[in-house]
Amino acid sequence: MKIPQLHIPDGFINAPVSVLFLAISAFFVFLALRGAKNQLDEKVAPLAGLAAVFIFAMQMINFPVAAGTSGHLIGGALAAILIGPWAGVLAVTVVLIVQALVFADGGLTAIGLNIFIMAVLATLGAWYIFRFLQKILPKNRIGFLSATAIAAYLSVPISALGFTLQFALGGTAAITLDKVMIAMVGVHSVIGIGEAIITVLTISAVLSVRKDLVYGASNSKVSLVK
Repeated sequence: MKIPQLHIPDGFINAPVSVLFLAISAFFVFLALRGAKNQLDEKVAPLAGLAAVFIFAMQMINFPVAAGTSGHLIGGALAAILIGPWAGVLAVTVVLIVQALVFADGGLTAIGLNIFIMAVLATLGAWYIFRFLQKILPKNRIGFLSATAIAAYLSVPISALGFTLQFALGGTAAITLDKVMIAMVGVHSVIGIGEAIITVLTISAVLSVRKDLVYGASNSKVSLVK
């Protein structure tokens, strides 16, 4: 059995751990439903829907990384910075559920596992890294986009580490943990480059025309348009 990409299939992680992460993910989705009330208004709500559609489409497009390996956008950083962290968790969660139900991309019994590593870890991890970097990087467009790029890049290996934890707790494949960690983190450190590029290009495009629609820039007093 080969190591999967971040969409975990049925049976790769045992049932008790799958149920555990389903409960953990459900808790974070509950928090997101409450937190998103403060992030979604008449301007952001339609954008959240568009963001989910965009992430869904980009996750369906794979780009080559190495021989026999490909990657795709996770979208956690993009969602967090564009529409807010809690709304971002919800958007990525919806994408993952639709993919599992309609396209069998990720197992139904693994939905909690996938939501945790991609909707929770990637989105919230990227947001807090982004906010930290905003405090130490230059308060201009370059600093803003640099924080975006780094947060988007790091969100991918963070998700891979989350998968490694899940595998350590309940992996069913005859693969050693060190090989899983090296393979997942190594490959996804490369995939993160594509994540950063796509995220920066998208955020930059929105900033250029409607800074007010970018949640991560909502409290910025610096002109980010040019």
